[in-house]
Amino acid sequence: MNIVLGITGSIAAYKAADLTSQLSKAGHQVHCVMTRAATEFITPLTLQVLSRQPVLISLEDEKNSWKPGHIELADNADLFLVAPLSADTLGNFANGLAPDPLSAIYLALPRETPVLLAPAMNGKMWLHPATQRNIAQLKADGCAFVDPAEGDLACGYQGVGRLEEVTAILKQVKATLQG
Repeated sequence: MNIVLGITGSIAAYKAADLTSQLSKAGHQVHCVMTRAATEFITPLTLQVLSRQPVLISLEDEKNSWKPGHIELADNADLFLVAPLSADTLGNFANGLAPDPLSAIYLALPRETPVLLAPAMNGKMWLHPATQRNIAQLKADGCAFVDPAEGDLACGYQGVGRLEEVTAILKQVKATLQG
């Protein structure tokens, strides 16, 4: 299966390496797409080596082909997975904004392509009414969520907001692809 794995700006971005590795070992073709903010937490080279695929970060990366890479990735995706999903990118998706390749891929997905989102953010951000509105909108649009876990957060707080464990995300990926 072709999985587009989005990685956004979150301290939890380091878990994308394990997720990419596990998905690849399971026989999936993993195409990583990073926001610029994600590159502050994990290098594209790490994900490129683990996925054995080029990593898309900006629209300038697409100059190698006549067909826009973000459209091709959207057309060929069997699953669109974003882990971790930041509040910023969640808002872009919910409001139909495409300031980066990841959001553009989301908007270009065929309607039947399953979308699985695994948010990670500060608990106050997660519980904010604007974030909850965006989540409700994405659920109404057909997106599925792996809700964030509770525990110690990178900001020093305790509560909801940390990226769910990779094993739980993988379990939901398997269920989504089988369903």
